[in-house]
Amino acid sequence: MGVSPASHLCEWGEMSIAEPAPAAFPVPPPPEGGAIRAVPAERRAAPELAIIIPTLNERDNVPIVVERLNRVLAGMSWEVIFVDDDSPDGTADVVRALARTQANIRCLHRLGRRGLSSACIDGILASAAPYAAVMDGDLQHDENLLPVMLAKIKAERLDIVVASRHVAQGGVGEWQRSRIMISDIANRLGRLVVKANLSDPMSGFFMIKRDVFSETMRSLSGQGFKILLDLFASAPRPLAFAEVPLNFRPRLHGESKLDAMVVWEYLSLLLEKLVGPAFPVRFLLFSLIGGLGVGTHLFTLWFATHVLFVAFAIAQSAATVAAMTGNFLLNNLFTYRDRRLRGRRLWTGLVSFYAVCGAGAAANVGVASYLAGGHHSWWLAGLAGAAVSVVWNYAMSSIFTWSPQWVAAPALAPQAVPLPAAEALIPRRTS
Repeated sequence: MGVSPASHLCEWGEMSIAEPAPAAFPVPPPPEGGAIRAVPAERRAAPELAIIIPTLNERDNVPIVVERLNRVLAGMSWEVIFVDDDSPDGTADVVRALARTQANIRCLHRLGRRGLSSACIDGILASAAPYAAVMDGDLQHDENLLPVMLAKIKAERLDIVVASRHVAQGGVGEWQRSRIMISDIANRLGRLVVKANLSDPMSGFFMIKRDVFSETMRSLSGQGFKILLDLFASAPRPLAFAEVPLNFRPRLHGESKLDAMVVWEYLSLLLEKLVGPAFPVRFLLFSLIGGLGVGTHLFTLWFATHVLFVAFAIAQSAATVAAMTGNFLLNNLFTYRDRRLRGRRLWTGLVSFYAVCGAGAAANVGVASYLAGGHHSWWLAGLAGAAVSVVWNYAMSSIFTWSPQWVAAPALAPQAVPLPAAEALIPRRTS
């Protein structure tokens, strides 16, 4: 399916294209003549299970995933939704080509957005299925567990079933020792915010009841790549869960997405769940980077006056510009990673950040001077001015520098998309 403008203009927590219409909405009248044509059952009924697969550069894996799902879920009512973050390798084109031959394959193509957790959220919201499973598109998750998980969640009346690498018969496969150590540390940190006795809160393979997801979705942060941890930490009540063993398989095609920025996003998610909504993590990161900016300012000022022997006024101006530029780049890289500016927008964003910080400096001086003139302590006046400046800079830069942008889809001429060799494995409809 294509991406509607609403999916760009609205936050994921505000609306779902799959939500049923409220009862207050008028029901359309029957067609002229009073007869309503019957709809075939296979078109009328929603699938029982939706498999949500976030993708980024998984073109070669998609046909193999579909072939395996066809084999494992034969005889069941299901659909698979590939949520693609505009992969440069044309993953979305491959999914759409497959969807033309198999009606239960869907593509949710996101423009100007990145993130595994938010992709999972968007995918679940786009389905009316009563059960949703989340799994990776790199073939490392064992699709044979899907029928087992569905039977278990229904028979035991559970909220969620997790495929765990850390229960009996489970394992991490051929991971290197360094990655095993990183995963173990991440699991231990995750238990700071997840009170349930989960053996693998870092798992990316699970199945959840749709109504349970609906209870939690407005409290989700949507940050990073560990949606399971976000679900357990955000749920308004303890979730009834069970675990099934998962043996991690090696990646067949493509490259791992694990990097330093993924680790940063995970730590940001933990911090958000620890400090709560009363103190936004984005503001905390912005303030910490502002503190680094003070250090940058002082170092630049010292270097210019004591090493280069530049006049103080010129040195102070250079230090101010250096601090603002450093703050802008760090905030663009970390604080606003989901809205990161690139290309021409990077330069226009830098100019707007200079303007915002300039106004913030004026507010700082004005408030501090007013309080100092009222016989308040100099340090209290200084702190109050700095606080006003930080809040101003954060609020205004969020609006003018890193405001969410509408991203228009490029106008491309229709063209045939060659599928990977595994496409031959997928059954075709015959007339």
